[in-house]
Amino acid sequence: MTGADLTPAAFLEAVRPDARRDEAHRLDALFRRRTGWAAQLWRGDILGYGRYDYTYKSGRTGSWLATGFAPRRAKLTIYIMPGYTDFSPVLARLGRHTKGKSCLYLKRLEDVDMDVLGELIQAGTEDLAATWPVSAT
Repeated sequence: MTGADLTPAAFLEAVRPDARRDEAHRLDALFRRRTGWAAQLWRGDILGYGRYDYTYKSGRTGSWLATGFAPRRAKLTIYIMPGYTDFSPVLARLGRHTKGKSCLYLKRLEDVDMDVLGELIQAGTEDLAATWPVSAT
């Protein structure tokens, strides 16, 4: 069964190993608290909170999650979209992480400050809303 076949709650329960499942539940609670939005399952087994609609100069349009995470076996992937703002001051206080263009990679939640991660989630969502229309679904 793939993530596309599951509700967000069932998806969270299916995360393995058990320690990663527990982290996924903690992240879900943090994202819901900081965004005020319920989780939706997106392709790629990503739990997303909110969505934004974009139109590029080329005319290409689409929709994607506003923020979210994927509880991968090796690392947790945290999506802070779309990655326009330099959040270096916040990241400096976060704890152990690596980053991509619009995402963070965490080996374990115990390596980061959850309050700072919540701050980053909220700042990223606010930054996104300044550029694109953001909605709860």
